[in-house]
Amino acid sequence: MKWKDRRRSSNVNRGQRAPLAVGGGLGGIVLILVLYFLGVYPSVITNQNQQISPNTQIESQEVSRQRETLEDFLSVILADTEDVWHEKFNEANAHYKEPHMTLYQDTTRTGCGIAQSRMGPFYCPVDEKIYFDVSFYDDMKTRFGGGGDFALAYVLAHEVGHHVQNQLGIIDQTNKLRQKLSETEYNKISVAQELQADYFAGVFAYYVQEKGYLDEGDIEEAMGAASAIGDDRIQEMAGMDVNVDFFTHGSSAQRKEAFELGFKYHDFDHSMKFFNDLKN
Repeated sequence: MKWKDRRRSSNVNRGQRAPLAVGGGLGGIVLILVLYFLGVYPSVITNQNQQISPNTQIESQEVSRQRETLEDFLSVILADTEDVWHEKFNEANAHYKEPHMTLYQDTTRTGCGIAQSRMGPFYCPVDEKIYFDVSFYDDMKTRFGGGGDFALAYVLAHEVGHHVQNQLGIIDQTNKLRQKLSETEYNKISVAQELQADYFAGVFAYYVQEKGYLDEGDIEEAMGAASAIGDDRIQEMAGMDVNVDFFTHGSSAQRKEAFELGFKYHDFDHSMKFFNDLKN
């Protein structure tokens, strides 16, 4: 994706960085899979002591440089989403309130509680902020096979999609159903909401392509990321049978289809029809 030397969002808070933590293991993977089924994105990060070596400081500096580059990239993507959704809301004679994004490492406080990097990127509707530890990018590549810069852009665009839903009152509507429906019935609503956020990520992709920002293969990267974190694939990675009743975000095929539909139609009317068809 062509992103260097372009506008960065002013709505980014680069949180304080805790000491670098490395490590991993099966226990960490199982924990993250449990968190995933609670409705958050998977990110396989565990806090374990690292072996000190003479190269540690050099390696830490390199990691810091890579992190800064990724944070700059995310700031540009957030700015792009601002342009897209201001345009779409203006077309609907509505006002778009831009979300803020906090980039952090390890832990940070949010309006929805304490965030940890192993929870992955998420949107908090209480404070209308996106929380993103960019170490998720490495996990997406190494654990889930969904690499590429536009794959990361897709993830952020999905979280901004939740903010769009919040602006439209959709999140409030679905939350009110939580007490009225069984767990299985509400999971269906939750999946519909997540897939609509994927649809909105496809809307974003259409507009940045129209502006000439995409490189060859970027759309495929986004769809690869959508497929990599489908519920069926996550369940299989955990050694479980695929069970639709425990889906929270949709299958790999559903997530790819939602993104493709957003890219194809890129409008609010079809997004609402798509959402209503899924939850009914």
